[in-house]
Amino acid sequence: MNTKSLTKESGLGNNTWLSRNSLPGLLLLLFASLALTQSCKKVDVNPNNKTNSTSAENATASVSVDLRVVGDNFVSPLTVVDARDGIRRLFVVDQIGKIWIIDSNGTTLPTPFLDISNKLVTLNPAYDERGLLGLAFHPNFKSNGKFYVFYTAPRRAGGPEPGVHWDNMTTISEFKVSAGNPNMADASSERIVFNTEHPESNHNGGTIAFGPDGYLYISIGDGGNADDIGPGHVEDWYKKNAGGNGQDVRQNLLGNILRIDVDQTSGSKGYGIPPDNPFVNHVGRDEIYAYGFRNPYRFSFDMGGDHALYVGDAGQSLYEEIDMVTKGGNYGWNVKEGTHCFNTDNDLVERKACPEVDSAGNRLIDPIIEVNNSENPKGGQTIAIVGGNVYRGNNLPALFGKYIFGFLSADEEEAEGKIVVGMPSGSGLWSYEVLHPKKFPDDLGQWLKGFGQDQRGEIYVTTSKQLGPQGNTGKVYKFIAAQ
Repeated sequence: MNTKSLTKESGLGNNTWLSRNSLPGLLLLLFASLALTQSCKKVDVNPNNKTNSTSAENATASVSVDLRVVGDNFVSPLTVVDARDGIRRLFVVDQIGKIWIIDSNGTTLPTPFLDISNKLVTLNPAYDERGLLGLAFHPNFKSNGKFYVFYTAPRRAGGPEPGVHWDNMTTISEFKVSAGNPNMADASSERIVFNTEHPESNHNGGTIAFGPDGYLYISIGDGGNADDIGPGHVEDWYKKNAGGNGQDVRQNLLGNILRIDVDQTSGSKGYGIPPDNPFVNHVGRDEIYAYGFRNPYRFSFDMGGDHALYVGDAGQSLYEEIDMVTKGGNYGWNVKEGTHCFNTDNDLVERKACPEVDSAGNRLIDPIIEVNNSENPKGGQTIAIVGGNVYRGNNLPALFGKYIFGFLSADEEEAEGKIVVGMPSGSGLWSYEVLHPKKFPDDLGQWLKGFGQDQRGEIYVTTSKQLGPQGNTGKVYKFIAAQ
């Protein structure tokens, strides 16, 4: 997930699901020893603001909340999606390639809605950022039955440079629901809408969602490895830092939020380009909506307000961030990590200075929320950030309009996930507080893997006691008021 990747550059012991580095060295040793198969923006942010959030590590939110299990026995549930077709049911995306339905009675149906496990790359049970990562229902799903999935397919021949193979193919496919059973997809209806080569196993991004404009948005990480460097990472305009795909808009689609029109199917690409995408008729890839991301594992649109786009972008070693994303925005990676200057020579030491604008004169936009990574010498709170949703439900009025997100875990060896609430601010960095559900006064005791939201605005959390896609400890919880 740290969707980036949950992996760090040196391996599982330095792992962060949302986006650390690839897992060569230490993971190979780990595999041998364990005999495993492998591991909008609507508000301006002051670009000169270098102040840390006012949150304390163990801050307690004033609102009294709890979590209620609504589904369990999943392998690695990454998100929950509501088709918003008027039927009260939830779709749970399990990383191993299955989508499950929790019906209106709170029962998980015994047969998956869709099973594409045979289309995936072989997953590492100890830790993996690949798999079935995202699900989005067409805005007219109720009438056309179309939905879309994001998964990592086996690589195609060739590689980013001689002697180096691609790792996987980022794939967005359209499916249709079965004509005779609304709780079963037609697996034979697949139409591949979009795919692109991915050089490494990590930083896959993985979210797809339809925006209020009816277009499909897609998050893809910078290609993996660490620091936005290595095979498959191109040179960009900032020569002081090696890399990278985050700042490149010409040579590939990595490190970006993309926006496409899935209803235009007559062209050679199988999708259309919204005419107001920022690089249409300009230098740059037409699919790009915003850029400068490391591993934007989870994003969401606010159901209310101005429908702002919130993106959780996993950091390298010092800072994690939440961005409020607007069209054409450059969110800084790998020139910056959070509000700080990034250093590819030593990613634990910040550069003293870096550009505030890119080579085209676009401002590098700072995040709205910044969290110290657990590796930060100043002290930190999480090995990876997990983007969430703005609460728009009725059960917890004190949280209405606030952004709910999470920490994968505070520790790389122990499952210590936490739920966090961000408090909107007019400018600069937002403050945030850790929520302490009644049943989990310290931490969740599980890896926090994702969030979801139903058509009524209520929020769900997905967890597992296993970091990787194995076992059956995956759970889906619903936010409720504490009794």
